[in-house]
This record gives sequence, structure tokens and C-alpha cells, in this order.
Amino acid sequence: MASGVAAVWVPVSDMQRAVAFYRDTLGLTVASESDDWSEIDANGLRIGLNGRESASPSSGGAVVSFQPDGSIEDEVADLRSRGADFQGEVSEHPWGKIVPFKDSEGNDLQLYSPPQG
Repeated sequence: MASGVAAVWVPVSDMQRAVAFYRDTLGLTVASESDDWSEIDANGLRIGLNGRESASPSSGGAVVSFQPDGSIEDEVADLRSRGADFQGEVSEHPWGKIVPFKDSEGNDLQLYSPPQG
């Protein structure tokens, strides 16, 4: 039986570029950094950047979903101004709002905002 999430990691082909994206574009804290493994602190969840694996993202894999500090629309505007590659616009659903985007290595990410109320 699973007792929680042990690790979340994404493959990267350029560690410096990937670290810069998660630090500078997303504004997250770099917990540790090396040429083949770096860790990003995403509000208590560590995201591993794995330079030891082939970085060839494909559609349909895992997606890291981030919750914005403010409105999802404001966060999209801020991240776009810092170079984030959004794949569409914010879509609204009964379970919340989402918008997909890519990291510097082509991995799928998204912003998620739960429904108001």
C-alpha cells in the first residue's frame, strides 16, 4: 500500500536551462543542484530534475500541476512575460480551472485553480 509520494522527477537535457526555468520563470527554490540531479522545492514537494535520463518527453505522460498564488489569469500573464510556453488558454470546468504549458525541456506542466466557493 502506498503511504505517499516518494518522488516526482522529470528528465532534462540541459540542467542549467532547466534549473533556470524552475527558479527564474516559476519562482521556485532550488534545494540542490548538480550536473545530473537537481531538486526544486515546490511548496514542500521536491521535484527532481534528472539529467541522467533521456529527455524525450512524449504526450500522455505525467503532468506536474502547480497552484497559483493569486488568480490563474494573473499567473498566466506573469509567466508568459517571463517566457513560459503556454499551449492554450485557461479552461474552466466544474472541478476548477486549468491551463497547460511546457517547461524548458518540453515536459508537460499546468496551472490548476480549484473552483471558488
